[in-house]
Amino acid sequence: MKLKKAVIPAAGLGTRFLPATKAQPKEMLPIVDKPSIQYIVEEAVAAGIEDIIIITGKHKKSIADHFDRNIELEMALKEQGKEKLLKIIDDLSSMIDIHYVRQKKAKGLGHAIYCARTFIGDDPFAVLLGDDIVVSKKPVIQQMAEIYEKEGKPLIGVKKVREQEVSKYGIVKHSEINNGVYKVDQLIEKPSIDKAPSNIAIMGRYIITPDIFDILKNTKPGIKGEIQLTDALNELAQHRTLQAYEFEGKRYDVGNKLGFLKATVDFALSREDLAVEFKEYLYQLIKQKI
Repeated sequence: MKLKKAVIPAAGLGTRFLPATKAQPKEMLPIVDKPSIQYIVEEAVAAGIEDIIIITGKHKKSIADHFDRNIELEMALKEQGKEKLLKIIDDLSSMIDIHYVRQKKAKGLGHAIYCARTFIGDDPFAVLLGDDIVVSKKPVIQQMAEIYEKEGKPLIGVKKVREQEVSKYGIVKHSEINNGVYKVDQLIEKPSIDKAPSNIAIMGRYIITPDIFDILKNTKPGIKGEIQLTDALNELAQHRTLQAYEFEGKRYDVGNKLGFLKATVDFALSREDLAVEFKEYLYQLIKQKI
């Protein structure tokens, strides 16, 4: 079945970026001049997704405003003859249908996904986490969709990490591998180095079948009273084959400050309008610090 729908959870409190996120969503923090959530939406669109639902929370209205039309701004840009900016704004508000549902309580990623059940219905769907931005020739979700559409098996996007980093991630225990696709035996959330079965880490991209909703409905809350998607996927793996795919591309963890800074620098250096002057500034700055 062709993948047409995507879920983007965006209901978190963004505590790692306080005080900046006290009055604005973390997902709206800009990387250069584009909010981080826009990169996620653009990946989904580039992969052929037709409908997106964003799971929001309290004080997240600006996300919907960002993807909606702003008539006053459009008129002002038109009057000022700023056609290039006008096209950017128009393309942003018209690129895809986006729906919204509020997660009324912070009960974890699994619960956030469960909030999308009515929208998803009986269709397979992608999940894209906003903390993970990936630069790749082919969108990660498209890479994964091509595998799913051939085999019809739920799929998790993964990358190898250094051994000392396994305790930061959900880790895959696997029994088979074929062309970068692993058969998942178990997912272990943030294991210690000595208990990690591999260094294959979950990286914020999933393609999931709708039978996950019945599992999520009955998944008991874990740490901090949250319903974990990892627990539900482990249960799903008992009933059908669950796979993990080591996707191609450079991944940025913009959910932490260092990763956010790295993404900002790299994205700025990739811009024709900024690269030359910014590179010179960084060069001079480093010379002063050495």
